[in-house]
Formats: sequence, structure tokens, C-alpha cells
Amino acid sequence: MATQQKSSSIDPKSGFCSKTKTFHSLRPRSQPPPQTTPLSLTDYLLSRLHHSPPLPSTPALLDAATGHHILYPEFIFRVRTLAASLQSQLGLSHGQCAFVLSPNSLHLPILHLSLLSLGVIVSPSNPASSNPEVSHQISICRPTVAFATTATAHKIPNSLRLGTILLDSAEFESMMMTYPSSAESLRTEVSQSDTATILYSSGTTGRVKGVEFTHRNWIWMMAGIRAVRNASAPHAVCLCTVPFFHSYGFAYCFIVLLTGNTLAFTGRFDLKVMMRSIERFRITEVACAPPVVVALVKHGDINVMDGYDLSSLQVIGCGGAPLAKSVIEKLRERLPHVQISQGYGMTEMTGRVCGPVGPEETRVQGANGRLTSDIEVKIVEPETGSALPPLMHGEIWVRGPYVMKGYVGDEDATATTLDSEGWLKTGDICYIDNEGFLYFVDRTKELIKYKGYQVAPAELEDLLHSHPDIVDAAVIPYPDEEAGQAPMAFVVRSHGSAIDESQIKDFIAKQVAPYKKIRRVAFINAIPKNVQGKVLRKELIKLALSKL
Repeated sequence: MATQQKSSSIDPKSGFCSKTKTFHSLRPRSQPPPQTTPLSLTDYLLSRLHHSPPLPSTPALLDAATGHHILYPEFIFRVRTLAASLQSQLGLSHGQCAFVLSPNSLHLPILHLSLLSLGVIVSPSNPASSNPEVSHQISICRPTVAFATTATAHKIPNSLRLGTILLDSAEFESMMMTYPSSAESLRTEVSQSDTATILYSSGTTGRVKGVEFTHRNWIWMMAGIRAVRNASAPHAVCLCTVPFFHSYGFAYCFIVLLTGNTLAFTGRFDLKVMMRSIERFRITEVACAPPVVVALVKHGDINVMDGYDLSSLQVIGCGGAPLAKSVIEKLRERLPHVQISQGYGMTEMTGRVCGPVGPEETRVQGANGRLTSDIEVKIVEPETGSALPPLMHGEIWVRGPYVMKGYVGDEDATATTLDSEGWLKTGDICYIDNEGFLYFVDRTKELIKYKGYQVAPAELEDLLHSHPDIVDAAVIPYPDEEAGQAPMAFVVRSHGSAIDESQIKDFIAKQVAPYKKIRRVAFINAIPKNVQGKVLRKELIKLALSKL
């Protein structure tokens, strides 16, 4: 394996530099285009397809539930035609923002790439978000236009200058298929330093923030994929069960299309649909979150995979939240020929910055693979701030070209997360072994990971505190076999109140997306706090586990 560093102070196995106390990637260097070259993410992706074109009969996009597909020549035509239509008919222009509220569909990758080619900022959101959540996100990204479906459009305010375009309308279909003659003379120059996307994350704590990435961030991420990819690898059919608005799903779309493979997808997850899709379309790779893997193995002695031909499946990639070792072991027992690839990353880093490559690395028990190309990492002792050597546990800090530009309109949150030297403080406790493999240990941050989605306790606590029958409240993660973690509330009732668990659950459910719902409630006389008034969540977690 090629090394990026020639310094004798860098260990060729772990990548640890004894002088700087920094871990370096041991992957081959990526080769992105010069930073001064005007280039959008879309132009970069399409130029790679032009350089190494897939066969014209290769599907670019495949709806695994219906079998509908779009071949690569038509896919490229639709991207360019839609971009021309959006520019000439709607007047969309460089620097404006488009808010996207839709479940996975054949249209989304085409829409995203069309917008990006114009220098329009893409801001996708969870279609299950509540009206207040959508309003908050729109206040962050300040879009000119929204793209939604008939089922989600009612959540978009009427104040957007160019209104809302329905993705499931004849109008939108026409915009993709009829190239406007008036667009021939229109040209758009996009700088790599321009903002490309605003994704949503709660960061380490607090309310949802807009994570800003440039075209350069995404181009470099894709160049890193090309650096480790086997150019002679056979065509793959890759099934994405992850939502395209999630950083994992958003990045995965680009990766699959960049390499000329087929991007298959599902809408709402259904285990049987996934099994049938793998058999019918000879799926070679599945990208999923931990609940999907749990669903495959949780049925005890009953193997839910029986009766399906899964011989084509080579890789199951898992991300979004940690996957329990016991679950990985069970899956390996049932699919011994399949590589289980669990990476590490977060929204603020365009997704994955660490992952296994090839069968040997995926066999390393409990590891999240090695650092991706061009990445540096420090393992920092949280109390002292000192950098630690291999095998020592500490907070992982990441630096490199994949790291976000910052949080939109939130300088304080950006300064808390990104230091002056470009190090992103993740809030996760990890260690790197002597072979350069990263192991996730725990999270210092307070976020709850429910089925791979981030749930901020502070957001739910604010809502609980707004209820007249609640004096105080705290929200903690409660272990859940299927979801990983579930939000649980400890509540102090006001004097004389008889509010019960179901009323509290209903109160929250009406105001948040389904994945943020409170799943358990316990009543308590007082919330334990330290002298500074900070909630002692560890005490509440111990109490929850002992009582329930």
C-alpha cells in the first residue's frame, strides 16, 4: 500500500507520526483537479464518465421496488436538460439555494446534479420532518425555490420567490425530457470554492445546524474513492437503502455514479423487498444503516434470508451509527461469503473518513477500517488536550479536504467544532491500533443515534419544558436492539399535575419527525445536576437501566 508521507518519523504500519503525534492516511494520494480550475461537482463526475464510459446498456438508476430504470445515456441527457430548463424557465442562477423535501426516487440524483451544475446550492431534508422543523431548516438555508412531492409540499411555506416544484408532476418530467432552445447561449461558471450543499446535523449538541460543503469538498471525496478503487473491477449493482438526504446516502449516490455502476434504491425499507431485489437484480453491494443489519439477524434461529438467492451479494456497507459486534458475528455466520464493511464518519466530514478496503480489512474484528486518502487524525485526551499514541483512547479530531466549511450562520458553533488549525472535534472516543485500524469506543457528545438518525436531547428538552405540567426534564439515550438508541425522558411534574406517559409522548410526537419521538418516560422528583447546572446524564442512564 502506498504511503503519503516520506518522513522517517511516520510509522509505515499505523501512520502515526512520533513528532507531531498525528496519524496520517496510508492510502494512495488522491489526484483532484487543480483548485483554481472552475469546476462543479457535476462537471467532475460527468467528465469521469466521459473518460471511462459505462456501456450504453448499463442502468445508471434503478428503482428496486418497481424495476423502473434509467440507462446512462438518458441519465446524462436528463441531468443536462433539467439544468437548462431550470436556468431558462425558472431563472435559477448561481449562488441561489434549492430546498429538497422528497423520499428516494429516480428523480433525486438527476435533480441534485442538475442544480449543482448551475452553481445552485442543494439543501435536502428529511421528508418526515415536521412543519416547525422544515421552517427552521428553511430559515437556515434561505432557499429561492423548493422541490417536493405531492405528499410533502404542504410543509413548504408559500414565501419562496420561485415557489415549489412538484417532482411527481408532468411539468417536472417535461423539464427533464425537453431541452429548451433558449438555453443554448446560457453558460455558468462554478468555482470549486463555491458552496455546493447544506446538509443538516445537530453537531455535537444542540439544535439542528446547516453543514456547509463546497464543490471542492465533494470533488476531493470522489477523488479519494478513485484513488483506492480497482479500475478493472467488474460492473456492480449497488443497492442504497439509506435516504438520499442523509450525508451517507447523498455521498453514496455520487460514488456509485462516478464509477459507472448502477445505483439501485428502495423507498421505505422493507426486508422482503430488499431480499427480492438482491435476487432479481443480482445486487453486489448493499449500503445500509444498522437497523437493516439487525433486521437480517434478529429472528433467532429463523433465517429470514432462506429461500432467496443471495449469491451475487459481495459487500454490505454499514454506517450512520455503530454496529454491535454480536450483530456482525451473526451476519458473518449467515453470509460467510459477504464482506461486512463498517466505516466511521459524520455529516460534518461528507460522511465517511475511515473504512475498510478489500476482504482482508473487513475481516478485522470490531474495526472501522483505515483512514481514507489525505486525512489526518489526532486522538486527544479530553481533559488535558494532549495528543495520544496508538492504542490509547481519546477524542478523535479530524483534518483534511473532506471537512466542512462550517455551520451556516452560526459562528459560535463553528468555532466550537473547528479550531484555528482546521481540526474538527468530533466528540467521539476512539483509538487507532498499531496497524492503523480505527476502533470506535463511545461518544462524549450527547446526541442520541436512533436508527442512524441524530436526535438532540436539547431540542426535545426545550419542547418538554414548554409544557405547563412539566417543571423540569432531561432526555437520555436508552439501549434498543433494533434502533441502537431510543430517546427516553425523565420528567418532573408540576405540583398537583397528573400528566402521564402517553400524554407526554403525544405532546412531543405532534411537534417532531417520527424518529425523534420519545419512546420511554420515567417520572422523577428532581433532575440530577452538577454545581454548574449541567444535567448528569450518566446518572440518569444508570437509573434507567437499573429501574427498567
